[in-house]
Amino acid sequence: MLIKISLTIIFLMVMIGVGLYSRKQASSVDGFVLGGRNVGGWLTAFAYGTSYFSAVVFVGYAGQFGWKYGMSASWIGVGNAVIGSLLAWLVLGKRTRQMTQQLQSRTMPDFFGSRYGDEGLRVTASIIAFVFLIPYTAGVYMGISKLFEMGFNIPYTYCAITMAILTAVYVILGGYKATAINDFIQGLIMLFGIVTVIAVVLNNQGGLYAAYEKMLAQVPNTDDLTQRGAELYKNFKAGDFASWFGPNPMSLLGVVILTSLGTWGLPQMVGKFYSITDESAIRRGTIISTVFALVVAGGCYFLGGFGRLFVPTAFNAETGKFAYDNIVPTMLETLPDILIALVVLLVLSASMSTLAGLVLTSSSTMTLDLIYRDKKANDKEVREGEIDDTVHGNIEKRKVIVMRVLIVFFIVISVMIAMNPPQFIAQLMGISWGALAGAFLAPFMLGLYWKGVTRQAVWACFIWGVGITVVNMMMGNSLMNPIDCGAVAMLGGFPVVWIVSLLTPTRQ
Repeated sequence: MLIKISLTIIFLMVMIGVGLYSRKQASSVDGFVLGGRNVGGWLTAFAYGTSYFSAVVFVGYAGQFGWKYGMSASWIGVGNAVIGSLLAWLVLGKRTRQMTQQLQSRTMPDFFGSRYGDEGLRVTASIIAFVFLIPYTAGVYMGISKLFEMGFNIPYTYCAITMAILTAVYVILGGYKATAINDFIQGLIMLFGIVTVIAVVLNNQGGLYAAYEKMLAQVPNTDDLTQRGAELYKNFKAGDFASWFGPNPMSLLGVVILTSLGTWGLPQMVGKFYSITDESAIRRGTIISTVFALVVAGGCYFLGGFGRLFVPTAFNAETGKFAYDNIVPTMLETLPDILIALVVLLVLSASMSTLAGLVLTSSSTMTLDLIYRDKKANDKEVREGEIDDTVHGNIEKRKVIVMRVLIVFFIVISVMIAMNPPQFIAQLMGISWGALAGAFLAPFMLGLYWKGVTRQAVWACFIWGVGITVVNMMMGNSLMNPIDCGAVAMLGGFPVVWIVSLLTPTRQ
């Protein structure tokens, strides 16, 4: 316990120290939100990767999808690397940087408002981002708290509150630059940690081949399941969980789409391209980000795929629910203390970096796109001499103060949801990613390359993405499970934008 506590305290002190170091660069809006648009390829790549993968992946997704699909869950990690990282950087990186600088936009809602000449789009996008980033953040708190509960025997509630306070401190102090530097440090811990943990966990099963042989024999034991549980597994057979594409390939494909393509429409992910320095940094970042995703995401899902060897059943007959979020913590309980400390740091690193990106995105969006929507007017007044630099500087300081206050507000709401979550971690993520990427992905991506996208098409996609997610949620996910609904919302946005754009006039 002394080892675990000591390493954790050192880690947290370093994070706060970076926040203090970066404080001077966070005095202006551009410095606080974008790091002055001067962040290199290595920092941006690690910021992208660590914002992508958090306790949600390591605990929630790896546990649930590893249980459902067995070893084939590793394809989710491959999809995250190829589609969510490599293609995202190739398709969006350079173009996003160029257009956001031309439009002088600092956030995704700002892009919509400037690109399509509609303040209503800016305001609506900021509200969508703020509302649907909350369940994402709550899912991260749930994941990290469960690992802390396992590693330190500290109650879940205390863990969530402590992590919220510590994340708020270094983001409020240093803004995006502190987040990027900490992401780099945290990313190195994640790379080392996931490789080490996989090696030790599989060694406890007699090695990779022995673990694979045990997975070949895995088939659900329906004797101790309720009728509902038995119905879910009636078509499975021995060997399904060790096959290339698992027991349900189409469902697996939906998860790959949601977790890979979804990043293209998430404000906190796309925002990383706003701040990168130049095209050479983008090329470096593309390679680094892809390798990082392959190791971290691939490793998490590969590890989760062996969950059935450690947990007799994930179905609780008393509650009628699957305890997916407890699978990975159970896998790790038998590790030596030093490795449990490493796991805690791994998940802490992944989660704090994601939380930092989420709260910074949410607060900056609400401040710049809802509360202070007069950015262009202020810039014009400065150029024409109607207000001097001192007055303009005071306006910038007020905006930064408001963002810092909203960071606290956003964290408090997220922690309150995490205290009494309505869904499993993966379902919370499905709701968040489905609504955000369903609303934003198609109009943002097509808007970068096609002049024919109309503001009416953007409105239609906002209604489509949020509408299908909310309706499905209000119907108790009776139409589709949240994961599949998110995938449908994302892919369906493209024909919505295309058809409506062809039927409505373009902006003159």
